[in-house]
Amino acid sequence: MGATSPPAVRRRADAERNIAAILAAALGAFGRDPDATMTDIARAAGVGRVTLYGHFGSRDVLLEATIGQVLGEMHALLDDVEGTAGSADEALVRLAREGWQVLDRTRGLRRAALKALGEASLRRHHARVLTRVDELVARGRNEGAVRTDLPAAWLTATYYGVIHTAADEVDAGRLDPAAAGDTIAATLRSVLAAPG
Repeated sequence: MGATSPPAVRRRADAERNIAAILAAALGAFGRDPDATMTDIARAAGVGRVTLYGHFGSRDVLLEATIGQVLGEMHALLDDVEGTAGSADEALVRLAREGWQVLDRTRGLRRAALKALGEASLRRHHARVLTRVDELVARGRNEGAVRTDLPAAWLTATYYGVIHTAADEVDAGRLDPAAAGDTIAATLRSVLAAPG
């Protein structure tokens, strides 16, 4: 008898491929249309609605899973930034500049999340990323590179706000997406800089 994969292993591999296809399709669909439906996403993923709902019980569950995947990219970027030698203030600026590229590519997902889940829920999804930004701010303050005359929590909130305001300005056509990374970096350098 030839060696074949057991049916359960084959089903699991098929399920993993379907999940990956659904998440990729959701990211693309939300990017094109923040109101994309589960039917739109199933069609784009090449799966049936039964399969889609079998993995993601509702549109909000799928939206949250897609956000989680994008935030996984941000954690990988944070790992890279934190592992690079240099001052914390420069790490924060680099994170913002490179993080903008992720946000710019996924602005439609952000619009969909804001509409379906609200700002408070979206911010909760960012909690782990913001905790890591807090840690970089604290490190920068200890190094003397980040200001200490304002509360650290305010600096982190401003950091988050500047990046997301840039997305709003790009969406409104008031900021060129190609210039946004430099604009964010320049703004955050001045916000974070230790006086004098």
